[in-house]
Amino acid sequence: MLVLDEEQTRAALAWPALIDAIAAMFADGCVMPVRHHHDMEVPGESDATLLLMPAWLPGRYMGVKMVSVFPGNAARALPAIFGTYLLSSGQTGEMLAVIDGGELTARRTAAASALAARYLAREDAEELLVCGTGRLSLNLIQAHATGRPLKRIGIWGRDREKAAGIAREAQALGLAAEPVADLQAAARSADIISCATLSGAPLIQGEWLKPGAHLDLIGGFKPDMREADDTAIRRAQVFVDTRAGAMKEAGDITQPLKNGVLAADDIRAELRELVNGAHPGRTDDADITLFKSVGAALEDLAGAILAYEYVRSRQA
Repeated sequence: MLVLDEEQTRAALAWPALIDAIAAMFADGCVMPVRHHHDMEVPGESDATLLLMPAWLPGRYMGVKMVSVFPGNAARALPAIFGTYLLSSGQTGEMLAVIDGGELTARRTAAASALAARYLAREDAEELLVCGTGRLSLNLIQAHATGRPLKRIGIWGRDREKAAGIAREAQALGLAAEPVADLQAAARSADIISCATLSGAPLIQGEWLKPGAHLDLIGGFKPDMREADDTAIRRAQVFVDTRAGAMKEAGDITQPLKNGVLAADDIRAELRELVNGAHPGRTDDADITLFKSVGAALEDLAGAILAYEYVRSRQA
């Protein structure tokens, strides 16, 4: 059985290969029950969340990810998210690998956003704004830079020092990143806006979005969380990673559905339909597009298989 720590998992999941592996898994499909989602009380703090995400390819592989999200960890200088992925044989049930779930989650989430941007962002998009300074921020920058020749990258966060730190890390990788203080000005200018926060109230106002903008919403994974307002929903063509997940869990989708701003039929397509060509994605350079990701277990399975097979091939 392989045990892959954070560094080994990162090394096994190169961006181009990971993005392509997730695309292939969406195209081919797998068995993917809706994830288990449990709120857990933490005395004196915001509730934590336990997520259990199973998926399998019959006769080949099966896996499950266990993730915890503790918002209070920010005050302890700890990551908000911890997780472990267990990959087993789909033929015998034999355990094949234990993979660092935090690194797998961060990379597959960013890769899925970059995959969606293939279909939804303008071909000439060159300015990226990342909202949030957590673990996903640098991953999002790298993933989007894999698919677009980005010339300007802004990082906004409530903690300006953290934003500056993310910018320095990106600069060390040769990327043109800078912290930004004025969120509205940065959002009005950006071609792609990628939000990865734990915000309970909208950060991005729809009136800020310029024609042709692509808005990528990642962080609001519970019904009481929002990263964009109703105006953004009204102005945009809305896409999701999976309808089953987004329409059940994501506040950026469930709240507009509840208040009538969005109807179920207004969701243009899910990621599988984009990858399979059932929907063309962006059809006009002036369109505003919005992609809501809540995370899909097939993304984890695709990444876990890629990591396992990569390491095994190097050991052969």
